[in-house]
Amino acid sequence: MLFKCLPPGGEIPGRFPGPVHARGKWFTIDIHCHVRSDKAAAMVEGNAAVSRWFLETAASEHSRAINARTANGRASRAPPRAADRGYGPDGIDIQAISPAPRQTYYGADPDLGHETSRAVNDFIAEICGRYPDRFVGLGTVPFQAPDLAIAELDRVRKSLGFRGIEIMTHVAGEDLSADRFRKIFARAEELGLVVFMHPDGFTEAARFVNHYFANVIGNPLDSTVALHHLIFGGVLRDYPNLKLVVAHGGGFLPAYSGRIDHAAAARPDCCEQLHRMPTTYLKRVYSTRSSTPITSSTISSTSMAPTTS
Repeated sequence: MLFKCLPPGGEIPGRFPGPVHARGKWFTIDIHCHVRSDKAAAMVEGNAAVSRWFLETAASEHSRAINARTANGRASRAPPRAADRGYGPDGIDIQAISPAPRQTYYGADPDLGHETSRAVNDFIAEICGRYPDRFVGLGTVPFQAPDLAIAELDRVRKSLGFRGIEIMTHVAGEDLSADRFRKIFARAEELGLVVFMHPDGFTEAARFVNHYFANVIGNPLDSTVALHHLIFGGVLRDYPNLKLVVAHGGGFLPAYSGRIDHAAAARPDCCEQLHRMPTTYLKRVYSTRSSTPITSSTISSTSMAPTTS
């Protein structure tokens, strides 16, 4: 199943309303496009602890009902629009397709997490194989089991030909800066894989129940917290060539990046894992809504690009 935030025929905000430019004038890649594997979903059916999604559990019953109706409207088993031989009205040349966020299944036991990861990755590889000039794959790995994750990293790169992976903003509530995850980032850097980080729902969302704040505020906040941990926890220091892309504009951090430099300069407990000012590491990070690294100086209405979710 393919999901897109934009309704069929909807106008993309910020896109010049003129005709699509001829191929060669520019090349547009949509890195934020999710697909759902029915096979992987069946493997965890009835196991609420495994399929738990913080975004859903934090939302009100009304919001969950709306989500269910919306999902039914978006889901389509037809070939994805970007697979058409000609340009679509959105002007996208290639889509990098990644798992639906809840299908990372970080809450599963290691063996089940590994099996579902393989099922999802094989599904994405099948789509890419059918339309190789339209899609590239971003896979998933069982982060909760680092050794198995490294094995799957090697498989998706060397056997399936994927260009990267999608990761969540935490591993069933555990921060990505934990020592046991370092070997995964090291291998991703070594393989030259893009790491696309997508929020999994804020884990402390007691005040976000109404108005779908679990998504409206919670998702970018979750990305914000995760990006802070990757910077202040030394992950981006240790892996300077890691290709990190953060969904939804990088969360809230780009809008107040000066605050992290002030904190590091003012407090020794804020710079225990840093060799440089925090924004030095932030400049290496990209987001799905900006064509340049996400520092406050680059955020403007002209730098924003449409994204799907």
